[in-house]
Amino acid sequence: MSYDVPPIEGEVDEGPAGAAGGAPLWEVFVRASRGLNHVHVGSLHAADAETATRNARDVYTRRNEGVSIWVVPSSAIHATDPDEADAWFDSDKPYRHPTFYDIPDEVGHM
Repeated sequence: MSYDVPPIEGEVDEGPAGAAGGAPLWEVFVRASRGLNHVHVGSLHAADAETATRNARDVYTRRNEGVSIWVVPSSAIHATDPDEADAWFDSDKPYRHPTFYDIPDEVGHM
């Protein structure tokens, strides 16, 4: 079976059966418990979203660590350049970081 998937820059074709075999790369995010955010836990190759979700469950939540899984095609992710961090994340704006607020313990995860 072949897939008409453009190669991702820097990605290596891992060869024949049992390996990636040209299947797209998916990024996996798991939410540990209700109320928390999803966290990137890794990547995997799969033919489609359903297969990626099932494989992510088997690989990344073997010990019932999660309550929710997101899989996203790596090709759909657009990121900033770390070398341009100063332009994107200007640190001269202290109001962006609420370090001067007291957060009550009842608020929970924030």
